[in-house]
Amino acid sequence: MEVSALIWTLTVVLILGLLAFDYFFHIRKAHVPNLREAAIWSSIYVGIALLFGVFVLIFGGIDMGTEYFAGYITEKALSVDNLFVFLIIIASFRVPREDQQKVLLFGIVFSLIARTGFIFVGAALINQFAWVFYLFGLILLLTAGNLLKKDDESDEANNFIIRIAKKLFHTTDSYDGDKLFTKIDGKKVLTPMLLVMVAIGGTDILFALDSIPAIFGLTQNVYIVFTATAFSLMGLRQLYFLLDGLLDRLIYLSYGLAAILAFIGVKLILHALHENNLSFINDGEHVQVIEISTGLSLTVIIGALLITVLASLFSKAGKAQTAIGNLGRHASSYTDLTYTSDPNERERIYQALLEEEAYVKSMAKKYRDKAKDVEKIREEVAEAHQQHEHYLNS
Repeated sequence: MEVSALIWTLTVVLILGLLAFDYFFHIRKAHVPNLREAAIWSSIYVGIALLFGVFVLIFGGIDMGTEYFAGYITEKALSVDNLFVFLIIIASFRVPREDQQKVLLFGIVFSLIARTGFIFVGAALINQFAWVFYLFGLILLLTAGNLLKKDDESDEANNFIIRIAKKLFHTTDSYDGDKLFTKIDGKKVLTPMLLVMVAIGGTDILFALDSIPAIFGLTQNVYIVFTATAFSLMGLRQLYFLLDGLLDRLIYLSYGLAAILAFIGVKLILHALHENNLSFINDGEHVQVIEISTGLSLTVIIGALLITVLASLFSKAGKAQTAIGNLGRHASSYTDLTYTSDPNERERIYQALLEEEAYVKSMAKKYRDKAKDVEKIREEVAEAHQQHEHYLNS
């Protein structure tokens, strides 16, 4: 189905309107969204995306609607995985909690711009060269393999973009509210706020390298690719605060995402064989292979996500790893409260630490002892308790 210029214009205006609303009504005044606020707005953005899908289903037909929902669910799942890295970057740069929303919105806008560019480049390549499906399929299979073997993403925040930025520009070690620049001794310098935005922007480009081929594996309709990608990014900021502290619990999510990407990679390669025009494969003739339907793709995507999320949530090892990871994060935050000016932050973090510590102690010892970095975390918790005792007596 051809999408008219009017529909394209209205869609882009809708997306820009949502971003503008997000900025003017939520971001301009720095604050920490509570769980209720994050849950309500996450639900609203998901509802908007689903409602848009219903319109596509009604006016575009079953095939177009199914492709949109398959693409949206895939991109949303990949964006949740991206939140793990955002969490690490934000923690590494010690971004004040009240200013994290601005950083995340920048990441969403940058991601939307970068992915839109990738979408139109990818569509142009597909229209001219059918062999691009082989390339996209290979990228997804390699990404799936990397997801299975990745152990630690803690170095993501210190990627080459940040190292170059630190070498080229003079930066401060402290924040000045949410300002990107500040003055020291009369000289204008960069703040860490700008660097963390560069870090998130840089990683967004890397994320686009697997997310765009993934959705092109489900549909080659550029309008569906664009809208499914855009709506999957909407509400990502609220979802971050809703899932903060729960992300570590999804210990098997990477396996589900790896299965989805591998499945779509195989689907792309089969489609490439079906459309083959490379002379060294079957003498340049099409290869008769099974083509995977969008309906089957949607079933596999939902099934893989359900299995891995439920397995993560009900796993005792996953619960222990999550709780201990959160405990370590609370302890580390408490021992370094210089990153925020909020007077209530000390009490909030310490209470969270006490609650998490009580929960960890209620678990079986065998699960606690197997958690990653458990000894280091125990030392950090002890240091946090000592600092709190000193604070009360001072």
